[in-house]
Amino acid sequence: MRLLSVMVAALSAWMMALAPAQAADPPACQQVRLADIGWTDITATTAIASRILQGLGYEPKTQQLSMPVTFVSMKNKDIDVFLGNWMPMAAADRAPYVASGAIDVVDANLVGARYTLAVPQATYDAGLHSFADIAKFQDQLYGKIYGIEPGNDGNRVILNLIKDNKFGLGEFDLVESSEQGMLAQLDRAIRRHKMIVFLGWEPHPMNVKYAIKYLDDPTNSFGPDDGGATVYTTVRGGYLNACPNVGRFLKQLHFTLKLEDGVMNAILNEGQEPQQAAEAWLKANPAMWSAWLAGVTTVDGKPGVEAVKASLGST
Repeated sequence: MRLLSVMVAALSAWMMALAPAQAADPPACQQVRLADIGWTDITATTAIASRILQGLGYEPKTQQLSMPVTFVSMKNKDIDVFLGNWMPMAAADRAPYVASGAIDVVDANLVGARYTLAVPQATYDAGLHSFADIAKFQDQLYGKIYGIEPGNDGNRVILNLIKDNKFGLGEFDLVESSEQGMLAQLDRAIRRHKMIVFLGWEPHPMNVKYAIKYLDDPTNSFGPDDGGATVYTTVRGGYLNACPNVGRFLKQLHFTLKLEDGVMNAILNEGQEPQQAAEAWLKANPAMWSAWLAGVTTVDGKPGVEAVKASLGST
């Protein structure tokens, strides 16, 4: 009987080995639709996540959308994943979608971030240290504050400060353009020794390339701790249950300021495409991203870490 039991166990193991691997997620999950709001940090993290998903056999597809449109698209089930939910700045935008179940919050993917008004070091040295100081330098600032793309939550904070004449800013104008447009204006002002107030954040290579200072925010207009921020991963409602393998990866996906600064620098200052910069970082840092794939498999149920390494041409 003992011999028979051993033979049956061996036969079962052999049959299991021959059987096709169990798919980790249903076929409907194979395409993963991600939103990129056009900020280089979100472009970088989205490119990293997409390359890993590709290595697992998924088909990531990224669309560039504004943050408000991203939330609407998740509600309409047109977007699955968004890695750029900066909080508390986006709290008002996000709240109704979370309350209705249209969006699920996965986890914080970055802590220690910041998002508020900033100035070059020379402007700070001239005495502009706080939101309360901006109006004192209205002539030198040409009555302008530089933001990024229209509809952005940071721009809305600035517009509300102007509308409410907070800190005497009622006669200022907000210049809306894009991240690249704002950075070009910052670069020009520094080179010409002009004063400027702009919407700044970290992580971002601007913190390395330029000597800048973040302003004190006496009324927490941009949230507590002078614009201190945490970035969250969000998904469309029910996605974690529908696609548990991708969901496990997203729950374990945690970036660092150093990581993002490095990849963003490659994109902005070294001329690399986001996908190229992401792949270079993945090849150089397998120990970090391997932890994100603990218990995660390929679409056909094989070990995830080995598959991604193979797709990168490494072992």
